Amino acid sequence: MTVLEWDHHVALIGEVGQAHDGSLGTAHAFIDAIADAGADAVKFQTHIASAESRTDEPWRVKFSYADDTRYEYWKRIEFSPQAWAGLRQHALDRRLAFMSSPFSLEAVELLRRVGVAAWKVASGEVANPQLLDAVAQTGAPVLLSSGMSGWTELDGAVARLRQGGAGPLAVLQCRSAYPVAPQRVGLNVLGEIRERYGCAAGLSDHSGTIFPALAAVALGGRVIEVHVTLSREMFGPDVAASVTTGELRLLVEGVRHIESALAAPVDKDEVATELAPMRALFGRSLVARCALPAGHVLGASDLAAKKPAGGIPPARLESLIGRRLRRALHADDLLHDSDIDPS
Repeated sequence: MTVLEWDHHVALIGEVGQAHDGSLGTAHAFIDAIADAGADAVKFQTHIASAESRTDEPWRVKFSYADDTRYEYWKRIEFSPQAWAGLRQHALDRRLAFMSSPFSLEAVELLRRVGVAAWKVASGEVANPQLLDAVAQTGAPVLLSSGMSGWTELDGAVARLRQGGAGPLAVLQCRSAYPVAPQRVGLNVLGEIRERYGCAAGLSDHSGTIFPALAAVALGGRVIEVHVTLSREMFGPDVAASVTTGELRLLVEGVRHIESALAAPVDKDEVATELAPMRALFGRSLVARCALPAGHVLGASDLAAKKPAGGIPPARLESLIGRRLRRALHADDLLHDSDIDPS
């Protein structure tokens, strides 16, 4: 089983969620598109209607034209265990880690049999201790979303997962809004997650742009999850909170660029030494502003700073005022220490 890890590079997850709208072919198309964009993992959601929902579960937003109730919607978008196994194999064939968020104990068991690279606990399941215990007992890595939880609830979930034997843990800052406004993303939380739990911090982003994710990586985020859409014209509740596959490709490029920059700290003194030849080319020297006779007492108006370097640097201008020339200078002649009377 391919394992998702974030120690050596930032883990980038393309979230399909329910964007397939129950079409297995569309789900497979997402795998190819996310792989082509260069992400590390593809993530789905595993809903089993009878295990997750009552028949009178209310709609949060009524978006389905085919289903009168939320229960009917969950039922329609279910995949069989064989279909999930096929999706996982396709992901592995495309060198993607395969993930799916379980929304019931039955979904955990189904995915345990299919095989997942890591567990993603959705924001709404953080307060579901039985589900936390079930994923922890597998010993696999766990990504814990925090979109609807305060610190006390997260503290309890993290402790329970660790006590239950969960593998490496990452806690993802998240805002359960679709899309989320920039001022609500909560990038400031990443540092507190790292310090509070001593684990990797990440971002599950619903902004519909690549910008928060890039900022999160610059701030030390190790896991990035973004919803993906094949087109802005696609049907579904999460399209407004998703990035296109082209934007995902740009996000991958940007994250790897930022990683390279962060992995190579710069010593300013070393840089100055390394770039000394360039500094000489772009630097300036003091020159005679006009023809000056030998014995002339220098004033500030007699000198100008011009490229390239090679003579007395402009920083010494004040020290030369009142000094006497030992030789005559033409306009633009470089000024050297040997041209100045030492007395």
